Amino acid sequence: MVTEQEVEAIGQTLVDPQQPLQARFRALFTLRGLGGPAAITWISQAFSDDSALLKHELAYCLGQMQDRRAIPVLVDVLRDTCQEPMVRHEAGEALGAIGDPEVLEILKQYSTDPVVEVAETCQLALRRLQWLQQLNGEPAAAGPYLSVDPAPPAEEHDVGRLREALLDEARPLFDRYRAMFALRDAGSEEAALALAEGLRCGSALFRHEIGYVLGQLQHEAAVPQLVAALAQRTENPMVRHECAEALGAIARPACLAALRAHVADPERVVRESCEVALDMYEYETGPAFQYANGLEQLRPSVS
Repeated sequence: MVTEQEVEAIGQTLVDPQQPLQARFRALFTLRGLGGPAAITWISQAFSDDSALLKHELAYCLGQMQDRRAIPVLVDVLRDTCQEPMVRHEAGEALGAIGDPEVLEILKQYSTDPVVEVAETCQLALRRLQWLQQLNGEPAAAGPYLSVDPAPPAEEHDVGRLREALLDEARPLFDRYRAMFALRDAGSEEAALALAEGLRCGSALFRHEIGYVLGQLQHEAAVPQLVAALAQRTENPMVRHECAEALGAIARPACLAALRAHVADPERVVRESCEVALDMYEYETGPAFQYANGLEQLRPSVS
């Protein structure tokens, strides 16, 4: 059992700007795993932080928890034009992940937002809710990854045809996302290389999702393209951030070199992503049982 005091201690780590970012991330993912109203309250409090990266991850976790009690704070973040675009975008995506029809109107409202990443995200979230409604209450099929994705995988299994759909910028974004997640689920080197080609597509939102998916896939074949995207100073910081975190998850020596090269990047969200990715690299290559170790940090080890 987890006590209220333990949840509070983990929450205090999350909201304390004096704590190292890596510790705050691990606290956040611990709260995500614990769930419940107290976890949502602590996560919600941290939206006043000045780290766009942290706030982006707060919204991501609230969406993955799929608890409708998080809807009010996510709507507030989406509406708040003082929040960074990558934070507002993630709040919109999280509302789509929760999947409650009550958010249809707010998503419609922001699907024409002047910030293109926010508009495209809300359009995708609307399509996801419409897709869920077509299931008539049937649960969505669970895939090999423990994530709630912004689009279901396409039913097509041929990697060549999926690649064609992924890279066809004339197709609706939702259909291209469906191809993206089908390629991720395919898991082969050919699929990883097809996904990596998406890092050259026009939409920054699309490129950022490619980075995220390559981090889930953890295939070494995509490392050179991820390293190149991270190194490109003219690339959207939201894309570079996902590429950094993907390299931390893939955790090969070439990833380590790239992350160390950008840990002092002039773009805050990039250097913070590299810090967090280096912590993830350490976890992936070390003996630790789990990344979300907030409870382990509180409890004395039993010898």
